[in-house]
Amino acid sequence: MGTDARTDWEERIGLRSGEAAIGAAPELAPPSGVTAVAGGAQVTLTWDAVPGAVGYQVYVADSADGELHQLDHAGRDVLAVPHPPYADTTGEPGRERWYAVATLSDVGAEGKPSDRVSATPTTEAGDVTVAVDAGSDLGELARPWRPMIGSEHLSHALSTDTTGGRVVGAELTAALRAAHDELGVRTVRAHAILCDDNAVYREVDGEPVHDFTAVDRVYDHLRSLGLYPVVEISYMPRDLASDPDTTVFDYRAIVSPPKDWQRWHDLVRDLTQHLVDRYGREEVVTEWSFEVWNEANLGVFWSGTPAEYMRLYDVSAAAVRSVDDRLVVGGPASAAAGWVEETLAHVDASGAPLDFLSTHTYGSPPLDLRPALERHGRAGTPIWWTEWGVTPTHFNEISDAVFSGVFLLRGMASAMDRIEALSYWVVSDHFEELGRPPALLHGGFGLRTVGELRKPRWWALAMLERLGETRLPVALAGDGAGSLVEAIGTRTEDGVVSVLAWNMTLDQTKADGSEPLAREVAVQVDGLVPGATYSLAHHRVDADHSNVPGVWGRLRDDDQAWPTDQQWETLRDADRLDSLAPAGEVVAGPDGRVVVAFSLPMPSMSLLELTAVR
Repeated sequence: MGTDARTDWEERIGLRSGEAAIGAAPELAPPSGVTAVAGGAQVTLTWDAVPGAVGYQVYVADSADGELHQLDHAGRDVLAVPHPPYADTTGEPGRERWYAVATLSDVGAEGKPSDRVSATPTTEAGDVTVAVDAGSDLGELARPWRPMIGSEHLSHALSTDTTGGRVVGAELTAALRAAHDELGVRTVRAHAILCDDNAVYREVDGEPVHDFTAVDRVYDHLRSLGLYPVVEISYMPRDLASDPDTTVFDYRAIVSPPKDWQRWHDLVRDLTQHLVDRYGREEVVTEWSFEVWNEANLGVFWSGTPAEYMRLYDVSAAAVRSVDDRLVVGGPASAAAGWVEETLAHVDASGAPLDFLSTHTYGSPPLDLRPALERHGRAGTPIWWTEWGVTPTHFNEISDAVFSGVFLLRGMASAMDRIEALSYWVVSDHFEELGRPPALLHGGFGLRTVGELRKPRWWALAMLERLGETRLPVALAGDGAGSLVEAIGTRTEDGVVSVLAWNMTLDQTKADGSEPLAREVAVQVDGLVPGATYSLAHHRVDADHSNVPGVWGRLRDDDQAWPTDQQWETLRDADRLDSLAPAGEVVAGPDGRVVVAFSLPMPSMSLLELTAVR
């Protein structure tokens, strides 16, 4: 199970590779207009946006003059949020607490907290109204899940090994194909294309030899699925490494700088030239991209210094662009939104190209990095979160839970119209960073299980992909409206009106569910044809619907790792997007309004679809 790799990971994951020497994001004033509104088992905080802010850190104290602490929603990574409102569900009903909000101009540059406000969550929950105007038009719905998905190192997709009796490569391939065909995904970002399993580099009699035969097999396979790669330029080939014994993961990826910078440049240049020659210059220029390394701000992924990473970036970007100056290259692919300001300041000084800004985070919606780009005169540069998820922790049961799916919905909704690509990490539980899956449900990062069953978070993306092309205005009112309960409304070219509503808190201590946070919801759709009949479909993901992990929890014995043949059949029967009964027809009133009322547990998500009956 990769015990040694897992122990090493746990010991080193919190260690930074060093503080970057440049970057000076300003200290911003705290937000004004901070308010705290109490509701059932929650307090909703709002505030006025601060120009230049990439996010906000919420603080809480137990008394008016008590010590402020970061409000910890147990996300295990960046706790700051990109915008209000924020629903705090960590308090106790009937107990007053005091809140303040600080402004961030960078994940490492935080201003002073605001004046305090207080609120006391109640024991009684109120209802929520979701009002959708089907006759209006807010423009095209943004779809930040389509550009990219994460995956295990892509040579894994060619493996004939088995896990749990399932062929690894065949099932990872099936998951990637489904992401393309069912979710509209266009590219795949994965580690380790330069690792020694692909044998790209060796030295013979002291001279470099490049061989891209295995890379061809990997990328030919990916292209056969209709997908394009994000070429993550990593990790270091053994014969080129300055420290070949410093590695990460069960497959021992080498994380040191090169021993010879010119030979590194030549390897990257020759790889890029080979890709252009093999797949066509115009395709690689328009559809492919190149990202420099992975999370070099963590010591577990980079044994060099920050300055050496900046040199790696410059050398790698120059090598890519030496083949064609239209090729797309970016970074820093950092952990926890780090080194954004430092990278921008560095490329300002070095002149290295930065065609996209990439970073990672877990446990919160991604920060808003547009102000950082604007400060450096780079407004409009695409922002790619090339890893994002509910938790950075391997083998965490939250990854299999309904909560994780609703978290995905919330993050994608937050990202719309401000982030070009939000790439969920990863597509499949066929994943071996810290050892291959020990059981069917083991807290794997995948959207799909070993055995190709869809987890609740797959359904989150599937629901989003079902939405129409045109976004509709949505107004929410009530207890936790817009903070706990959120919604998106759309219309298709054929007139199908969809409303996707969900209920969740960022508080992962309540990932198993919280009855006090459940809400009764009334969805009111206006702008329909008066007196017209519409068919109504209601698709649901919650503890009892569209939830294969829940079914497996009821089927399995306590120590059972993998299903029996009969259990596999039961699980496959349950692997569907459930529709609530009774499905039927509704008639719009003389005012063109339809109202649909239902319960929305926390966590859960519901997709309503109204289709005119011809």
